[in-house]
Amino acid sequence: MARPYRLESENCFYHVISRGDDRKRIFVRGRDYEKFFDYIAAAKDKFRFFLYAYCLMPNHYHLLLETTLPNISRTMQYINGSYTTYYNTKYQRCGHLFQGRFKSIVVERASYFLELSRYIHLNPVRAKLVDAPDEYVWSSYRGYIGSTDKNIDAEQIEKHLGMVCRQYHRFVMAGIGKEVDPLAKVYAGFLLGSTRFIKDKLRHLREQIASEEVSHKDALMDNEVIQGVIIDAVTRSYKISLADLRGRRTRPMRAKQVAIYLLRKYSALTNREIGEEFCMQYSAVSKAGLNIEQRMKDDRKLRHEVDEIISNFEV
Repeated sequence: MARPYRLESENCFYHVISRGDDRKRIFVRGRDYEKFFDYIAAAKDKFRFFLYAYCLMPNHYHLLLETTLPNISRTMQYINGSYTTYYNTKYQRCGHLFQGRFKSIVVERASYFLELSRYIHLNPVRAKLVDAPDEYVWSSYRGYIGSTDKNIDAEQIEKHLGMVCRQYHRFVMAGIGKEVDPLAKVYAGFLLGSTRFIKDKLRHLREQIASEEVSHKDALMDNEVIQGVIIDAVTRSYKISLADLRGRRTRPMRAKQVAIYLLRKYSALTNREIGEEFCMQYSAVSKAGLNIEQRMKDDRKLRHEVDEIISNFEV
């Protein structure tokens, strides 16, 4: 069965939910939550979005974010894929961590910002993990009531919040014990807003579907150019042939890992598409790319190597 379309647009406001497979835990220790924030930070740098609110629960998470480009799918694939690779490596497991595709609801910000942020921040209270939202460490609530939270975009939040910290605190506390669920008003499973807003977004979705085939062809052409540039630079730098780079026993293996890292960073290719290029499983692609990314933090020689390759990109 074909997957349902997901509306992707510039300056689109989303409530994103992703659950653990079979509702199992996706965060076990404090370091897991912190690592997830690392991937959010990397994704913000790569895909350019604003994060307004979040709550990381033991077996699922909520994000309230605004894209500046039509790239919500690529953004969330990067976050979930990177975290899955980290989690599977750390806990010596394999397979899916998250339950199917992430759920994204396109939200009319002006009407639902306050209600949705309160709903997200009260998740730990509803789950009886804490008595008050400020007791829960892994949500953005404290950032709303005066504490510094580097994960959220405070300046953007101030534009839309419409109240000071004390007022927001009273607003959220007033919701405790009341079954106020803004998601009960979601239309067609992915739209939350006024009738006019819903009609407008449905029109955008029809236009997106109509142009998808042309856009896909354009993207393929762009990716082919970028892919060729990166692979050419890597083969020249490591003085190996294209056949050797694509082979199952590439020597040095670092060459293939660097190529994968650069393709993940500079192209729109998925892990599966990169895997097809190098005869690898998509999970191994993610692991290889993250391996180089982590090693570059401490290995000055490797950083210099990669910088040299980037400087030799020729289009």
